[in-house]
Amino acid sequence: MTVLAVDAGTTGVTALVVAEDGRVESQGYEEFAQYFPEPGHVEHEPDEIWEATLSACRTALAGASGTPTCVGVTNQRETAVLWDRATLAAPRRAIVWQDRRTAPICARLREGGHEERVAELTGLRLDPYFTGTKFTWLSEHAPDLWGEAGAGRVALGTVDSYIVSRMTGGARHVTDASNASRTLLYDLSAAAWSPELCELFNVPLRALPEIVPSYGEAGRTDPSAFLGLDLPVSGIAGDQQAALFGQGCFSPGDVKCTYGTGSFVLINTGERIVRSDAGLLTTVAWQKPSGELTYALEGAIFVTGAAVQWLRDGLGLLGTAPESEAVARSVPDSGGVVFVPALTGLGAPHWDPSARGAIVGLTRGTTRAHLVRATLEAIAFEVRDVVEVMTGAAGLDVPTLKADGGASANDLLMQMQADQLATPVERPVVHDTTALGAAFLAGLGTGLWSSPEELARTWRLDRRFEPGERDDAAYKHWLRAVERAKHWA
Repeated sequence: MTVLAVDAGTTGVTALVVAEDGRVESQGYEEFAQYFPEPGHVEHEPDEIWEATLSACRTALAGASGTPTCVGVTNQRETAVLWDRATLAAPRRAIVWQDRRTAPICARLREGGHEERVAELTGLRLDPYFTGTKFTWLSEHAPDLWGEAGAGRVALGTVDSYIVSRMTGGARHVTDASNASRTLLYDLSAAAWSPELCELFNVPLRALPEIVPSYGEAGRTDPSAFLGLDLPVSGIAGDQQAALFGQGCFSPGDVKCTYGTGSFVLINTGERIVRSDAGLLTTVAWQKPSGELTYALEGAIFVTGAAVQWLRDGLGLLGTAPESEAVARSVPDSGGVVFVPALTGLGAPHWDPSARGAIVGLTRGTTRAHLVRATLEAIAFEVRDVVEVMTGAAGLDVPTLKADGGASANDLLMQMQADQLATPVERPVVHDTTALGAAFLAGLGTGLWSSPEELARTWRLDRRFEPGERDDAAYKHWLRAVERAKHWA
């Protein structure tokens, strides 16, 4: 028996067919467009995400040994999507998690004295990153649509809600607790949408999805809508929580970092809500069918792999992203160049939406290899920033970091990371643990796997990177450069 997993990410959709032993039987991938209508604005066309989902799934299913027994969905979090409940068409583009347009709304709410209460209820902070402020912006700039949402004709949600709605032919409007906890509208302690927060952000409660457990049947796919398949949708989680699950981080203290468009360090805190005053986020990791919640503490870094993508697409310095390793290895160091990839502001632990990218230390001797190496170093430094807070202000132990995501295939980056953290980094055989986590949740939800312990036995180590000498001087230069990048826009 197999499971179909759909990972609707920021730049494309990955579909995996996963066997009972955790092996990836087949896969498909389809990119979709990113739109940048103004500086700081990032949008997606929801219909294009859906078409990419269908295409990726067709490819994965074509290589599968048989029909999957269930489907799991994971997604880019915090992106705000609207769609017509009757036709399922999106009346406007989605506002992506990277979008910075709501910075003035965050400032207004902060000046109004709301940040402390928002943090108390949600474990988050007032930042354009989160969905709630995007909905507020839409309420102010698309009042007609907002009236339709208030009347129940337009649905509001995140990408998981939209995908499941399309899969089920509109029969189900749901999200899981991990995604809900990223919206600024979810009360962590009550484990439910907060009427108080919905009023603050001007969001009609009736337009939001029903919150369901992260595994267990949440609906069934409509064969006429989803490739002729009639399957239970039995796993839903935000991408970073799905990666935590896919890495087998089931015990308090387990830590992973996903190196994707951004990088996200999550530590499982079990049944405890652990709060941070030093730039980390408190979030739901997943919810069991019993209602029991597992929590996590998260450091969200907005641009890491996207910086390599920018070197390739924006500057033309690379032909492919994997080429970055060989180019960076062609020089012994960055030649004093430091790159702060604050291309969409800074996330954890700095949280400055007005920061912008900065490259300092350039000389006549600087080459593209120095800049590429500085980019890989920046990724390692950004993750160190977060782990320093976890081990310092938050007082948590990080004995080993499990790494996944596309950039984890870069051996040089993984060694840099181990060196900077002075901590071993372990990379699994399956790098795409986000989609794997969605598969695990779905299979657990239908009984294909009996327990997390059974799933943990499917995890296989590809390579362990032992820490070498740490370049603390380079890290100090990084911190100086970060200060120069702040408060720019």
